[in-house]
Amino acid sequence: MSKISILKVGNHQVTIEAGELVGYQVSGHEFMHQKGNPGWRSVDTEMFPIIGPTNEADFKINTPKGFATQDQHGLLREMKYSLKESSANKAVFVKTYKANTTVLNSKYPAKSTEEKLSWPYNFEFVKSFELKDNALTVTFSITGDKGMPFMLGYHPAFMLHTTNAVISTENKDISIDEVMAVGSRALYVPNTNVITLNDEKKLQISTVGFNHFMLWTEVPNMVCIEPITFYPYAVEQKDLSEGFLAFKNNSTAFKVSLKPM
Repeated sequence: MSKISILKVGNHQVTIEAGELVGYQVSGHEFMHQKGNPGWRSVDTEMFPIIGPTNEADFKINTPKGFATQDQHGLLREMKYSLKESSANKAVFVKTYKANTTVLNSKYPAKSTEEKLSWPYNFEFVKSFELKDNALTVTFSITGDKGMPFMLGYHPAFMLHTTNAVISTENKDISIDEVMAVGSRALYVPNTNVITLNDEKKLQISTVGFNHFMLWTEVPNMVCIEPITFYPYAVEQKDLSEGFLAFKNNSTAFKVSLKPM
C-alpha cells in the first residue's frame, strides 16, 4: 500500500506521507514547508508525551510510575504511523504503544547519550486529517491508561513566500526576525487559540485544547507555528513534570484547523 495519501476538495489538495502533512495547496499555492529547503528536515510532527529538551535532566522525566527515559519532545515521533482509514477528504493514522516497550532513539549517538526510550503507560495516538468547509482540520485523539501524565504539541512548518511575513494574534503582530532572535527556545505566545500567518496568502491557525503556541525558525524561508499544552522553557528541565496534564477518564482529543483566508 502506498505511503502517500491525497485529499482533494474543490481547489484544496492535501498530501500526506506516512502520517506527515507534506503539502497543502490551494489553487496551486503551497502553504507547507518542503523537505530539502533550508530550515528543517521535516514538515510536521508531534511532541508527546513531553515537550522540550531533557538532556539537562539526564533524559529522565518524573511520572507517578517513576522516572521515564525521554529525549527532546518525547518518543512518539520515533514511532511509525499505520493508515487506519482513507477517503477523498479524510485520512486517519494511528500509533499504538505498550507500556515500557523500548523505542530506538534516532538522536543516538550523534546528539544523545540515550539509545533507547520508554514510557510506563499504554496509549493509542490517532491523527486524523479532514478537508471540510475550505479548511484542513487535524485532530489528535489519545486513548491511554487512566491518570497517565502527558503534554501535547503539534509542530507544523509553513513555507514563507515573502521577506516580510507577519504572525498576528488578537492583540499583536510578530515578525519573523523576532522569532529568529529567540533562537532554539522558541517564542512563547501564551493563552492564544487563534493565530494568522500573513504572507503572500493568509493562513489562520485555530486550536481546541492546546491554549498556547510557540514559534520557531532559524531561517527566513519558513516558520513553525506550534500549538502546545505547555511551554517547556517555563521551568528547569528537572521540573518538566510540572507541565503535565493527566487523563481524567481514558481519552481526550485536540484539534488544529488550518484555514486559508
